Amino acid sequence: MSDNFVDDAKAEISGMAKEGMRHPSTKPVLTGAAVGAAAGLLLPVLSIPAGLVIGAGIMFYKRVRP
Repeated sequence: MSDNFVDDAKAEISGMAKEGMRHPSTKPVLTGAAVGAAAGLLLPVLSIPAGLVIGAGIMFYKRVRP
C-alpha cells in the first residue's frame, strides 16, 4: 500500500462501486453505517444521518488504513 491516503481511498471507493457487494470492503462499511445509525437513534446528541455517516466513515478508514 502506498503512503497516500487519498489515492488508497479513491482506489477503494472505485473498487466498491465497480464490484458492489462482492468487494470485501462493502459489507463492513455498510455494517458500520448501520451501527452508526443505531447509535444516532439511541443517543440524543447524534442524529441518525450523522451516525450513519460517522459509522461508515470509521469503518472505511479502518479498511483503508488497518
